[in-house]
Amino acid sequence: MIGFILLVAVAVGAFYVEIAWRRVYMFGAGVPSMASVALLFLLTALMTTRWLRRAGLTRRELLVVYAMVLVGGPLVSHGTLFWMIPKTIAYYEGARIHPLWAKAFLPLVPTWFAPSAPAAVESFFEGHARVPWSLWWVPLGAWMGFYFCLFFATFCLLVVIQRQWISNERLSFPIAQLPLQMVQDPRSPEEGKAGRLPSTWPFWLGLTAAFLLTFMNTLSSKVPAVPSLPLSRVLMQWQRVGPLAGLGDIYLSLYPDQIAIAYLIPKELAFSAWFFWLVRVGLTVIAIAAGATPQRPEDWYQSSFPAPYFQGGGAAFALAIWVLWIGRQHILRVLRSVIGRERMEDAKEPLGYRLAVFGFILSFGAMVYFCWAAGSRVIFGLVLISLIVGYYVMWARLRAETGLGFLPFNLEIQNALVSPFGSSIFRPKEIITLISTRWAYFPGFGESSEVITGNALEAFKIGDAGGVNNRRLGWALIAAFVFSLVVGCYVVLTGIYHYGYSSLGMGSAYGWPSWQTRNDGGRIFEYLTSPGKPDPSGVIAFGAGAAVAVILGMLRLRFWWWPFHPLGYLAANCWGMQEYYMPFLVGWLAKSLVVRYGGLRLYRATIPIAVGFMIGPALNGGLWSIIELFVKGRL
Repeated sequence: MIGFILLVAVAVGAFYVEIAWRRVYMFGAGVPSMASVALLFLLTALMTTRWLRRAGLTRRELLVVYAMVLVGGPLVSHGTLFWMIPKTIAYYEGARIHPLWAKAFLPLVPTWFAPSAPAAVESFFEGHARVPWSLWWVPLGAWMGFYFCLFFATFCLLVVIQRQWISNERLSFPIAQLPLQMVQDPRSPEEGKAGRLPSTWPFWLGLTAAFLLTFMNTLSSKVPAVPSLPLSRVLMQWQRVGPLAGLGDIYLSLYPDQIAIAYLIPKELAFSAWFFWLVRVGLTVIAIAAGATPQRPEDWYQSSFPAPYFQGGGAAFALAIWVLWIGRQHILRVLRSVIGRERMEDAKEPLGYRLAVFGFILSFGAMVYFCWAAGSRVIFGLVLISLIVGYYVMWARLRAETGLGFLPFNLEIQNALVSPFGSSIFRPKEIITLISTRWAYFPGFGESSEVITGNALEAFKIGDAGGVNNRRLGWALIAAFVFSLVVGCYVVLTGIYHYGYSSLGMGSAYGWPSWQTRNDGGRIFEYLTSPGKPDPSGVIAFGAGAAVAVILGMLRLRFWWWPFHPLGYLAANCWGMQEYYMPFLVGWLAKSLVVRYGGLRLYRATIPIAVGFMIGPALNGGLWSIIELFVKGRL
C-alpha cells in the first residue's frame, strides 16, 4: 500500500515539476531514478527514528517499495505517457498548418488511434477544458493495451533469461548497488527490525561530497551570487574547418556518478568505453581528411563513413543475438521444462517459466495483431515488434553490465527498416504505424519506455540479493505498472486538457518531446510523397558494426587477457559519449591504481564511496524537486 501511495505522489509530482513547470528534466525516469532514490533514502531515514525503529519497514519491505516505484514511477514522464498520448492526435492539429497532410495520409490513420473531432483536438492543445472521455475510451484502451503487452512481453523474456545474467554470468549491476548499499539490516535485536541507513564513514563521505557539489551547482544556477564548481567544461572549442573538426568539442567532465559507475564495473568495460570513443574520433578525422564535410563526431548521423550510429545499431542487434546465444543452454533448459521434458525449479523466480513463455508469446502476438489491425502486413508487425523488444532487452543488458542505461538508442528502428529497403517497399498504413509507434523506440537516454525494462531487471537483481520473495515481487511489479499506467493516463490527460499542451513547459519548449510530436506528421508525409531508395552504405555500416561486435565478443571469450569489450564498442557509438568518456577514463584509472597498489581488499573497502557518489546527485535532484513542488506550488 505504501508503494501504491508513493506511485500516485510520483505521478502528480512528475507532471508538475517535469511536464508542466519544466523545472527538472527527469523525475520518475532516468538512470538512476532520482524519485526512487530520494524516496528510499527518506523512508529509510524515517525508520531510524525512535517511533518507527521497532515497528517500521524492514530492509526487504523497503527494497520492495523501491522496486515498485522504480517500475511504475517512469510512466508519467516526458518520454513515456506524455510522448505516447499526444503522438497521433498531433497529426490533426498539424494538418491545420500543413493542409496537404489531410489529403496525403489523415484518411488512412485508424479512427481508434486518437480522437479527430475538431473540438477535442483544439481543447487538447489550447486547454481550459474537460477531457472528452467518450472520445478517448477506445484510443486509450488500444494504446494502453499495446503498452501493457510491450511491458509484459519484455518482463516475461527477462524472467526467462535473468537467472543466466544474475547467477551464471554474474553481471555487475552497478545501479542496483544503490538501494542494496543504502538500506542495511539492524545491527542488533535492540535496534528493532526496521531497515536503517549505513553507519560506515566511506559511504557518507562519498554521498556528502557528491551531494554538496551538485547542490551548490544547482543553487548557483538559481542564485548567481552563489559560487559553483562546474562539473563539465569545454577545454577546446570545435574547429569548424579542416580534419581537426573531427575532434569536436573537447570536454573535461568530472561527473561523480559517472566516475563511480566506471569504478564499479569491470576494468575492461570502462577501458573499452573511452578507448573506442577515441577510435570513433580518429575515424571522423580520417573521413574529413578524405573529403567529407567537417562536423563533430557526435553529429555524424548519415550513413557515409564512418557512420557511427549505423555501426552502433548493427552492434546492438548483433549483441542481442550474441547474449542469447551465450545463454542458450539455460534458455533451452527453460523451454524443455515448459514442455515437460525436463524439470527445472522455478518457485523462486518472479513468474513460473511456463507462464513466462506463454505470456511472452501471447503479448508478442497481441502487439503484432495491433499492427495488423492498423493496416500492416503480419510480416511487418513481426519485424517491428521484434526490433523494439530486442532493443529493450539489449539496453537492459547494457545497463546490467555497464550501468550505461542512460545512453540513447544509437539507430532508430525506422532507419533500421528503411535503410536496407527504402520507404517505397512499405504500404502507407505501415508507414503510419511505424511513425505512430515511434514513442516506443525513441530516443532511449533512460527517459523513454525502455527504462522500465531495465528497471524491472534491476528489481530482479535487488530482490535476489536482498532475500526478497521474488515470486511475490514479480506480481508486485506487474501490479505497480498496471496501477501507474491507469493513474498516469488520467493525470497526463486531465492535466493536458486543463492547461493545454501548448502551454505546458514540456509542450511549448523547443525540446525533443514537443518538436518530435509536432513534426512526426511531416515524417509520414515525406515518406509517402518522396519515397526513399535503399541505402547500401547504411547496410554496409550496419553489417560492419555487427561483425566488429561479434569478433570482439569471440576474442573476449577465447582469450582471458583480451582487453576490449564489445559493449564498450556499442557504448562508444551512442550519442553522449563525447561527455562521458572522460569520467570513464578517470574511473578506470582510479580502479586500476587502487587494485594495483591496494589490492582487492582496498577496492572492496572503497565501493561504498563510489555508491555514495551515485546517490548524492540523485538526492540533490529529488530534494530540489520537492522544493519546487512546495515553493512554486504554493506561489
